Order: sequence, then C-alpha cells, then structure tokens
Amino acid sequence: MSEPTPRVRIAPSPTGDPHIGTAYIALFNHVFTKKHGGKFILRIEDTDRARYRKSSEDKIMEALKWFGVEWDEGPDIGGPHAPYRQSERLELYQKHAKLLVEQKKAYPCTCTVERLEKLRAGQMAAKLPPGYDKHCRNLSLGSLDELKQKGISHTIRLAIPLEGGTSFKDGLRGAIEFEHRTLDDLVLLKADGFPTYHLANVVDDHAMEITHVIRGEEWVSSTPKHVLLYQAFGWTPPEFYHLNLLRNPDKSKISKRRNPTSILYYQRKGILPATLRNFLALMGWSFGGDQEKFTTAEMIENFSWDRFSLGGPVFDLQKLLWLNGLYMRELSDDQILECLRAGILSDQYLKKVLPLIKDRMEAFESFIPLSHFFFSGDLDYSLSDIIPKGRSPKDVATWLSDLLESFESTDEWGVDFIRSTIETYLKANDLKTKEYYMAIRNAVAGTSVSPPLFEMIEVLGQEMTRRRLRLAIQYCKAYKPATP
Repeated sequence: MSEPTPRVRIAPSPTGDPHIGTAYIALFNHVFTKKHGGKFILRIEDTDRARYRKSSEDKIMEALKWFGVEWDEGPDIGGPHAPYRQSERLELYQKHAKLLVEQKKAYPCTCTVERLEKLRAGQMAAKLPPGYDKHCRNLSLGSLDELKQKGISHTIRLAIPLEGGTSFKDGLRGAIEFEHRTLDDLVLLKADGFPTYHLANVVDDHAMEITHVIRGEEWVSSTPKHVLLYQAFGWTPPEFYHLNLLRNPDKSKISKRRNPTSILYYQRKGILPATLRNFLALMGWSFGGDQEKFTTAEMIENFSWDRFSLGGPVFDLQKLLWLNGLYMRELSDDQILECLRAGILSDQYLKKVLPLIKDRMEAFESFIPLSHFFFSGDLDYSLSDIIPKGRSPKDVATWLSDLLESFESTDEWGVDFIRSTIETYLKANDLKTKEYYMAIRNAVAGTSVSPPLFEMIEVLGQEMTRRRLRLAIQYCKAYKPATP
C-alpha cells in the first residue's frame, strides 16, 4: 500500500509582527512537502479575538512571500478545504464540541474567572502545580441547549482520563508519554463560542487531511491532549515532528529583547531571502560534511529527517550577516543595484525621506549627512547625547521602555499616533519636553540634530524604530559614566 501524499500546514496567529520562528517552521514544512510532492497549506488561527489584528494577517502573508515559500491552499488563494481562517469555521468547532459533550467525553464548565483565579492563587500558595480541579466534571448542569436558554455562561472542557497515560511517537524525538494525572481538563470551547487552539487545531487538521504536523517543540506538552482529542473523535492522528526552538547564544529562547524577531526587520535590513532560508535551515539541519552554504533547491534534494539535530540551534546575528555577505558577493553589480532600488533606495522610500530634510539642504551632497540614519542599521549611542544632563540612565531607560511598550501594543502607525503617544506620556509623567524629546531623538537617530521627530519616526518605520529603542534601552541599562 502506497503512502498518502503528504499534506502539511503552518497556522500562524495574526497577533503581532510576523515572527522569524514562523519562517523557520514554514521552511521545513515547505522543504518536506517539496521533497515528497505534497501540498503545503497556510491556515490563519485568528480565534484569539482580543489580540487579533487584521494588519498582522496581511503582514504574515507579505513576509512569507518575500521569504520565498509558496502555499498551495490558503485564505488568499482558496482551496478544496476553505475557508482557511478559523474565525470563519466556528460552526464546525461548535458542532464537534457539542458532539463530545453528548458522548460524555467532554462537559460544560460554569466556573467563573474569579473562581479560577482564586483556585490558581491557592495552588500557588500551597506550592501545588496549577490546574483545573474538575469542579464541574461530575455536576448535573443540564444540556448545552438548557444552559444557553438560561443565559448561563459556560465553557466546554475535555474529560481527560483519570488514570493511565497517553503516548505518541515524535519523528525526531521518539516515543513520548505523559501521565493523565499531569494533564488538565483543557478548555475546548470558550464562553464566547470561539474554540481554543487545541480544539480548532485538531478539527482543522483532520478536516484538511493533514498527514504530518511539523511545528516547534513548545507544542510537545500539548500533543498528548491533541492525541486524546483524536481518540475521542475516533480519528487517526497525523505524524508529529517537533523542531527545536530558536535560541539566543546563552541558550534562552529567542526573543525580541535579544534579537529582532520580525521577518520584516530582516527584509528592511537588507538580508536576502535566500540567505535567511539557508541560515534558518542550519538551525538544526545539516547538509552534510562542513558545508554551510546551500540553496533551498539543494536542501530539498538532500532532505531527510535523520540529518536533523536536537542539539539546540543558536540564532547568531553575526553569522547571518557573514552568510549574507557570501550571497551578496555572488551578485552582479546590476543585481545589487536592483536590490537597493527595491529596498532602502527605492523611489517610494526616498520620497518619504526627502521632504524631511529638503529645507536644510544647501547642495545635493548634503543629502547623505542630513539623512544617514534613515539608511543605516544599528547606532552607536556612545557618540550621542541620549542621556540628558541631570538625568540618570535609569530614567531614560524607563522612558524608552514605556514608549516601546506603547509602540508594540498596536499595529497603528503614523504621525498622529506617534505624536499622541509621546505627548500623552510627556504630560502624564510631568517631563520636560526638551530632555524627553532629545532622548527619543538620539535613540532613534543617534543624533540630537534631525528632522521633525514624529515624521522621522514614521518614515523609519515600526521595525527599525522598535529595534533602535531596544538597543538604546540596553545601552542605558549598561551605561557606566567615564571616570575623570
């Protein structure tokens, strides 16, 4: 009997910038399915409505297309298993959750947020592992229809077996088993009718005929719950492969505080898509021998899971730049000019920069010194006046951290938003305009002499502004005044 044609998927959540980890997982799904002639599906997991951002969904698809992975089915191109946004599949999840309740494999839970918070606080005080105490599991709360008619808010939880354990085979890690006593009666359907990740994930993977789930290792602990859900529905689970997490040099999980995590940042920086694919391939996979530079086509041709290592890949930005240099030196002058004109030297970008400095230009040659920070990368804050006289590095780090948090809590961008954010904080904290603005100006431009602050930040863009704010914060926290 022949093996079924592989069907794989990635399912990012549109809750922020498109993450470099999404590109990493997408790459291995892409390579695996190309190797075996399968299908690659993009599914948008947008059930977290409190954090959902429409602009984030658009950025995910834009970033992945730039990165160089193409999907065969997805929300933008459709396919035989449409729709590919979970928010458009609510009836399917509600139907399956109700089925499990009717079969006594799940149950309604009317516990309030206040009760659950009190339960968690008590468990923490007693140094017990947090988890639901199955309070509603054996209560006769009535049918789901009765609860709905009475207006009683409720969730639906999976009834995890009380004894024994569940095991599954991971294609990279071998057999993994969890005892049922360590698993929570997870929520399947929230009180607002939206599914949790767990229910939607399993229902969609089955409905879309996914054969192999290739995702990050952070989902290992959730997999037994998913396997139990497959068993409850009477379905055959797919094969599982959990890839290493991307890590900083100190082995901590990659985070935006240590390395830029937005795919769009690397596009803005001028990293070639081929470089980024090659670099992320090295995060666990070996081409063979000492060869570190290879094309995606070569990776596909030589791909096998036994070349994957679980040693813990290090996301080294300097190595990425070294590798990008190798790729750039293979380009012709015309190709490099084409890349520059498509990126930071595009007419579109230059037309944003020019109005901000035009009134200060006395000759065309002054364009570069007046605008260099619009085109450079990381800045040297030791050459700037980022810490105003009479203020401590801690003060400035706090100002910039609060500004960064405001910029990260929304996808909104533009002069009006930037002005409102900065002026509101200025007034709320009774700061002096000159010193506060100077700190921000030096953080994002590396100089106290620059175009109008709000307009400059808008043109620099979200990725570069936030990157520079993070680096400026690090500088302030590590700052030691020179000894006389």
